[in-house]
Amino acid sequence: MKKMFLIFILFLTVIISFQSATVSSGEPIEDSEELQLQDMLMLMLTPYIQKDLNSYYHPKILKDFSPQVTPWKIEIIEIKRVNGFRGFQLQITFDIEPTDGGQWNPIGKDRMTYEISYGPEVKLINHTHLKTYKYPPE
Repeated sequence: MKKMFLIFILFLTVIISFQSATVSSGEPIEDSEELQLQDMLMLMLTPYIQKDLNSYYHPKILKDFSPQVTPWKIEIIEIKRVNGFRGFQLQITFDIEPTDGGQWNPIGKDRMTYEISYGPEVKLINHTHLKTYKYPPE
């Protein structure tokens, strides 16, 4: 009886620790105002990102199609104000994995920095190609 109780406690501990590890994986599990604002920003930047990735990837790396931007595959690395507190000149740096657009297979990984200012003006400051994935991925 004690063995069964001990096994049950051990099993329960493993399940609880697994659930807490899953929850703290860094991926959002529910909507928030911060997530909504981040998604809105990515949607508004998507045309600029698409144009810049297209000029980089096509036709140097990809000859058959242009890379597609998937806003949910954008990870914000840093946002900073260029001209101090409440200044309306911002720089945003993020990592993005452009896809093939059909099967949503990632084709590479890039780090991009944009400067956003009043106007609105959106300007690419830096683009670093981090990795090219073999297409189609295995």
